[in-house]
This record gives sequence, structure tokens and C-alpha cells, in this order.
Amino acid sequence: MSRADRAPLPPDRRGVVGVRGPGAATPHRATGPARSGATRGRAVTRTLSEDPLGGTVCRTVLPSGLRVLTEAIPTMRSVSFGIWVAVGSRDETATQSGAAHFLEHLLFKGTHKRTALDISAQIEAVGGETNAFTTKEYTCYYARVLDEDLPLAIDVMCDLVADSVLDPTDVETERGVILEEIAMHDDEPGDEVHDLFNRAVYGDHPLGRLISGTEETVTPMTRRQIQNFYRRRYTAPQIVISAAGNLDHTTVVRMVRQALRGSPLETGPAAPAAPRRRTPSVRTRPPTTLVESKETEQAHVLLGCPAMDRLDERRFALGVLNNVLGGGMSSRLFQEIRERRGLAYSVYSYASQYADTGLFAVYAGCAPGKVDEVLDLCRAELARTAADGLTEAELARGKGMSKGAFVLGLEDTGSRMTRLAKGELLYGTVMPVDELLARVDAVTLDEVNDLAADLLARPMSLSVVGPFGDDDFTS
Repeated sequence: MSRADRAPLPPDRRGVVGVRGPGAATPHRATGPARSGATRGRAVTRTLSEDPLGGTVCRTVLPSGLRVLTEAIPTMRSVSFGIWVAVGSRDETATQSGAAHFLEHLLFKGTHKRTALDISAQIEAVGGETNAFTTKEYTCYYARVLDEDLPLAIDVMCDLVADSVLDPTDVETERGVILEEIAMHDDEPGDEVHDLFNRAVYGDHPLGRLISGTEETVTPMTRRQIQNFYRRRYTAPQIVISAAGNLDHTTVVRMVRQALRGSPLETGPAAPAAPRRRTPSVRTRPPTTLVESKETEQAHVLLGCPAMDRLDERRFALGVLNNVLGGGMSSRLFQEIRERRGLAYSVYSYASQYADTGLFAVYAGCAPGKVDEVLDLCRAELARTAADGLTEAELARGKGMSKGAFVLGLEDTGSRMTRLAKGELLYGTVMPVDELLARVDAVTLDEVNDLAADLLARPMSLSVVGPFGDDDFTS
């Protein structure tokens, strides 16, 4: 297992083997008919767009409520196929902590048709790859294969998601694997500081817990608990299937229905997707400092505050602000702390957005003796940006970084598959590429500076991993 979105994004995923999750842009708020479902007993298909930078995007809602989205790109020779479930670690109770991640592991251990070896060997025999990852709000299972092998990928992936055995022996075996994964994570302070920061901001709320759970929650977790979580949460209206590459939408839908035939995911009665508000409402903690004392050669610090949710219209301005402040080698923080002063090898800012909340934070890794100076510089830059804002030149650069990163991130089928699924699953619609670029272009200097004045002046929480004690830092 490794984290999917590595720096400059915070670690937010736990995977079976190790996955670099394909990037995706932030689509816009769900509106109008994009949320319409299938007519009882009949699938409903719509063409969403014909993008000049990609291909035709189509969407089908099956009678069960399961949604299938594809992007046909005839110039590709591969296809990425994913099954996305609107269930993550924030959907767990305290005693279930780690259940979504545990289940993700177990679904690869075998079905009534295939053993664990069959699942991996059949995909690898055609040169494909398959993996999965769990986040706080969703879980993804995906495969990437040659276009001619798409029928195999669909059959294997639908089988493992819809018909896992959850054998008791496999539960015990995988429990040991997950406990080793948790122990490995404890040996990675650069990752641990992000989890510590989540706890500093969200406390005991599910967003503040580890995606993997802890030794205390994973060790006593029973097969029955995991199976109940599986059957209650993995329902058709909670699932989006997406695929991108050299494919035909109608054929993909037909193959998906065939692969799921007889399972509740294909035949179950349609019902609306459970709204995210059913999980506990978010209550962030007052500004908090958490220190994990470890004898490390490098100190890891994270300074930040709660921010806006993913539907907030200011998210485009936030992307521009983040780019200028700490999003690259030309950013203010990088230039000041690394280039001019040589105080840290890695320094960056990032924003995380969820259904009803978000985070903005600055990370730095430096020698323990330089922590105070680095934190002072970070605080000073945040205060300066809040007070004085950006320049026109910085605004233009921040926009260019956002647009370039988005378009360059669509150069493979995996990122396009991910964009479809996240758009549908998290926003209820897939924003066309040109529209998203236009939204970035429309950001004004006043919008960014107003956001900076609001966000960067907020009281900050701090998390630290390194050779320190609780009394070495104050909020």
C-alpha cells in the first residue's frame, strides 16, 4: 500500500498494493437533469458532451440506480475501467473505524467464481493492472487494459465488487496485512503529520480518524461487521461505473449488465443515493496544536485551518491562491523558505475539499533546529498574503498553473475515467473541459484577494512530528 496523491497533495487514500491515483478536476455544482434516474425497468441514456479535447461522454442509469459513464476516445489503444462506491472512512462509526479500507482489501481475496489468484492472474495475463484505494468519502476499484481486453476487465471487476465471498480465513489473513500497513504508516512521519493535522482540526469526527483504522479498531473487527457494512453500503444507487478509452458506450453498458446479472447491483429496486448529510455533521475544533514525539532526523510540520467545501463557488479562486502561495517551485513559500534561505527541502500548500467542509494547510519538512524559523516564515507569508493579496502577474501565473495541470492531467485514460466518476459521484455532473477552463479564466484579482483576506487570517491549527514535546509549541 502507498498513498495515491503524493505531495503536493496531502495523503488521503489507502490502497491494496499501492496506487498513484489519476488526477481529476473539480466539476461544478449538480444542476438540472443530470440527476435524473432510470425509468422503472428501463435504462436511461444521455449524451453529456462531445469534447474536442477528448471524445463523446455518455451516461446511462440502470433500473437499479447504478450509473455508467464512458468517454469514447478512438485514438487510444487502452481502456481504464473503474467502479466507484460513495462510501469511505467518514461513513463509519467509531467501532467500525477501518471497515471501508478492510473491505477494500477483502474484495480482492475471491468470489464464488474466482480465487484471489484468478483475479490477479487473469488481468496480468493480458498485461493489464488492477488496484483499489479508499478515501474519506469514496472507494475505487479499477483496471487498465488493452481495448480488446475490456470485456475481461469488466467481468473481473464487477465480479469482485458484487460477489465477494469474504471468507473467514481471508479476513484473518488480511487483518494481519492491514496491521502491518498501519505499522508501516507509523514509520512514515511525513505521512503521519497529515493524519495528525486532520485530528487537530476534526477531533473525534470521522474525518479526523485514520482511513485504515487503528490497531485497536481493526484487531477486534469481525467478519460479520465487515459483511454487514458491505451489504448495507455497496448498493446500486451508491455506485458509479466509469470507463475511458477506445470503447463503445452501448457495448460497455451491455457488458456491465451481463457481468452483474442476478446481483442486487443489476436487479435491485432503484432508490436515491443516500445524501452525505446522513453522516455526522462536521464540528471543527478550536485551533489546536498536536505533537507526536519521535526521534526523527527531520521535523514535519503542518499549519492550517478549516476551509470551504467542494461546492463552494470560491473553489476556483482557492486553486489560484494555492498555486501562488505554495503550489510549485515559483510559489511564494518555496521561493522564500527553500530557494532564498535553504531551510527546507520540501515546502508546499494544499487544499482538501469534502462534501461539507474543507482544509487549507502549509507543509514543511526541515531540520528540528529550524522548525521555529520555518513556522515564523510560514505565518509571516500567510499574514502578508492576507493583508496585501496577490499581484496581477501572480494571478495570471496561478490561473495558468491550474489550467495547465488540469489539461496535462487528461493525457491518459485513467485520469479521464477518474474525472467522469468524480464528477458524477461528488457533483452530479461532469463539467466539459472548455467550461472548466473558462471558470478558471473568470477568476478575478478581487475574488482571490478577498478569499485570501478571509481564509489566511483565520486562527491556525498545528501538527508536528519530530523530536519535540507538547510544551515546545503553542497554538
